[in-house]
Amino acid sequence: MTSEKQNDIAVNVRTAFLADQSDPDSGRHVFSYTIRITNNGSVAAQLISRHWIITDANNRVQEVKGLGVIGEQPLLQPGESFEYSSGSMIATAVGTMRGSYQMRAADGTQFDAEIAEFTLSMPRVLH
Repeated sequence: MTSEKQNDIAVNVRTAFLADQSDPDSGRHVFSYTIRITNNGSVAAQLISRHWIITDANNRVQEVKGLGVIGEQPLLQPGESFEYSSGSMIATAVGTMRGSYQMRAADGTQFDAEIAEFTLSMPRVLH
């Protein structure tokens, strides 16, 4: 069996604009994101750390690195999922996030689970 199939992590994202926490006139646009991480591989894998690249419409980039997510380092058995919500603030009405989770398989193998770029956008800004 290939290591790709052993280490198969799916990442799905939902985003929302948080109008009550934002102040667009002051360049404060707050978004929540809910992420579901699913282990589609054949071995258990633990999320060790995260790396985010957050870019606003002015091409200002923020990088965020740290252990775990929301204070946890979930261990996902094959077929298991973990879902969490967090947030991000950018200066513009539209931006993007992308990144990776650094994972450790049950056999000690370390690998990255890529998080495809997704859009942060106030309602009615993008068509």
